[in-house]
Amino acid sequence: MSQRFQGTSDYVATEDLKVAVNAAIALERPLLIKGEPGTGKTVLAYEVAKALGAPLLTWHVKSTTKAQQGLYEYDAVTRLRDSQLGDEKVKDIGNYIKKGKLWEAFDAPVRPVLLIDEIDKADIEFPNDLLQELDRMEFYVYETNQTVKAAVRPVVIITSNNEKELPDAFLRRCFFHYIRFPDDETMKSIVDVHFPGIKQKLVAEALRIFYDMRKVPGLKKKPSTSELLDWLKLLLVEDIDESVLREKDPTKLIPPLHGALLKNEQDVHLFERLAFLARREGGTRPGQ
Repeated sequence: MSQRFQGTSDYVATEDLKVAVNAAIALERPLLIKGEPGTGKTVLAYEVAKALGAPLLTWHVKSTTKAQQGLYEYDAVTRLRDSQLGDEKVKDIGNYIKKGKLWEAFDAPVRPVLLIDEIDKADIEFPNDLLQELDRMEFYVYETNQTVKAAVRPVVIITSNNEKELPDAFLRRCFFHYIRFPDDETMKSIVDVHFPGIKQKLVAEALRIFYDMRKVPGLKKKPSTSELLDWLKLLLVEDIDESVLREKDPTKLIPPLHGALLKNEQDVHLFERLAFLARREGGTRPGQ
């Protein structure tokens, strides 16, 4: 695969992100992507696969996920049950081996993109347990006495939300990139991709409110890019004019359709308290 990743028509990639993707591909090392939720880490793998014309395999990691599941799982319980029923299938143990995502990636006839999504959700041993397989691009299946080896080395993209520190030995084997939260200009480009022809005055006012909201001290969950896009879509659907946004102080008052931006009651209450204080300070004080 000689192509280089240059972003796609649906995904605005900054120059440093393009460099990181192409460096990881050239080095044949996993690309570890970090960044706050909503910065497009997971979507990146889909867009890289699309840009390279490669098949995409996704392994979504949960708190209960074990590294072995990425290789294969042996279903001994079903085999025992089938043997008790006299099923002929039991003679071939391969019928009870379920391939994991790494095995699927190793088996792929053309170079695939393998996404290991939210690796930090799993147990701390999970990344270390994958080191050898990701290094050697092979593993041994004891039940069938076979070695599974990658025909072509997959492009591996690993995402992390920084919920826990990853082991040094694992980090050494990765090419690392942190997706910074988009600045105003990058965000305008992202909005233009999703809403071509949108009124720029509306975008300017919406972005002003959005970035000011993110600066409010004590906010439990800052609104992300995906939430901004949801909010803009609602503003367009409801045909809300930019003048409605302009007349409010975003650090003190709740914007219209705020449910797209604020995702928990603590943050809503915080903005309600700020709005109350703003009204009290702006009104006539008792005794005047």
